[in-house]
Amino acid sequence: MEQLTSERLQDNLLRLKLSRAAEVLDTVAEQAKENKSSYFSFLDHLLEEEVAAKEKRRIQTAMKTAGLPGAKTVEQYDFSFHPQLDKKEVMELFDLSFIAGKENVIFLGPPGVGKTHLAISLAIKACHHGFKVYFTTMDTLIKKLKEGATRQKAYLNSSLVVVDEVGYLPVTTEEAYLFFQFVSHRYERSSTIITSNKSFGDWQELFGDPVIATAILDRLLHHSRVVNIKGHSYRLKEHSFAQQTFKEHEKNQPDESA
Repeated sequence: MEQLTSERLQDNLLRLKLSRAAEVLDTVAEQAKENKSSYFSFLDHLLEEEVAAKEKRRIQTAMKTAGLPGAKTVEQYDFSFHPQLDKKEVMELFDLSFIAGKENVIFLGPPGVGKTHLAISLAIKACHHGFKVYFTTMDTLIKKLKEGATRQKAYLNSSLVVVDEVGYLPVTTEEAYLFFQFVSHRYERSSTIITSNKSFGDWQELFGDPVIATAILDRLLHHSRVVNIKGHSYRLKEHSFAQQTFKEHEKNQPDESA
């Protein structure tokens, strides 16, 4: 009789699309029996399992839809490698208040200092908190904007769009204007994270038109937080260490010509 009841419960849970609850039903029931839990405690535990599973799937789907190139966390970022970077300023971004305030975040710095790492970390945190997120490189964004309005929707209307590698490739006047339209559309409506290896003073040359460059910067910077990361490439850290070790090794070798 108990077995039939369990099977009927599992069947009903599956019909209600509560797949995780159906999966762990017997285990949770056995634990409740051993602990002499009340019916309410048993039901609470069962539903907690379902809610946790649904939340995990939601986050996984959000991250996949966002097009993130990998999983990065701020805990993995080595602040000690860039001691001049204000860690408190960076960590304050992770309360995501800039999204609520429709502010932009701009990471500037040479290649390899962790701009993309921090941008991805913020994007993942936003996915966890239920914001619609989209990640793209500048080159891909321009290509999508050229394809027309129907394909622009995700880039234009997401709560947070990350545009990586602004300044790595030259843009034409037409492309600069498309990017201006993108920035203008999102201005004071939603948040954009930009990573760039170019200082703002170089953006006139980058976009090939001082008027467009000024208009883009005007809208990006009006409500923004700028994080300027100075220093050497983190990706070359191990390479530099290896070179230094090799030099010290050679220095300590005995002179066989003596």
